[in-house]
Amino acid sequence: MFNRMKQVPELKLPFTLATWNINSVRLRIDLVGKFLADHAPDVLCLQETKCRDAEFPAAAFRKWGYEHIAINGQKGYHGVAIVSKIPFGIIDRRPFCDKGDARHISVTLAPTDERAFTLHNFYVPAGGDEPDPGINPKFAHKLAFLDEMTAWIAADGIAGGDAVMVGDLNIAPLETDVWNHKALLKVVSHTPIEVEKLGQVFAAGPWVDALRRYVPPEQKLYTWWSYRSPNWALADKGRRLDHIWTSQSLAPALTGMKILRESRGWERPSDHVPVLAHFDFGA
Repeated sequence: MFNRMKQVPELKLPFTLATWNINSVRLRIDLVGKFLADHAPDVLCLQETKCRDAEFPAAAFRKWGYEHIAINGQKGYHGVAIVSKIPFGIIDRRPFCDKGDARHISVTLAPTDERAFTLHNFYVPAGGDEPDPGINPKFAHKLAFLDEMTAWIAADGIAGGDAVMVGDLNIAPLETDVWNHKALLKVVSHTPIEVEKLGQVFAAGPWVDALRRYVPPEQKLYTWWSYRSPNWALADKGRRLDHIWTSQSLAPALTGMKILRESRGWERPSDHVPVLAHFDFGA
């Protein structure tokens, strides 16, 4: 399957992976182009593409050098995609909770001739406004989705081999992943039950949190700022909803990370910003 990958002349051992909840890829395709021109990741994972597969702007990505594209789209809602400079194989789209939502896609990548890994891109349900599964079906769906993720990762040994999981997981797990821990304990994305459920997903790997490998848990770290804040930068009421996790086997290859905070200030931005992880598979 990977013989074709050996023919890619520009392939280098340093490898950069990015994830971004773009909040409509067609609406913000110019912002995506700016990001790719400035940062040139080898692979970009997108969430909330909000378009059917046939409507995905594949031609633009191919023009920018991302010729390999995997899409799991849905009209107007959700949607995930992976665009890559590197050929990939084994595209999989896993349904969760029997709802038919486009919330997962995975591919198998080989950044070097000797190293291949599976890349999973997730968009976890946001969960609505009320953190009570008894009265809020959206929150109940979110908890069930996380339970199903945990069971699947554990049963299939997803992180037992070389694997990376990225995406908008819609949960800020640490106290320092939100601007005010106490104020947000009853706010969806940081409630104790959500943090517990995401912790179970994490432990099922067990995974390595690539961002917190470089930023200590005592330090604030955000990837999302609400549209509702009139001055998001000054208020800085952020949350870390976007994540990059690696299997234990790939963690030694990590060399750095970056959260592109400045993109939140671009014209008509997403409320999420790109998150990048850097690897050296020759290390």
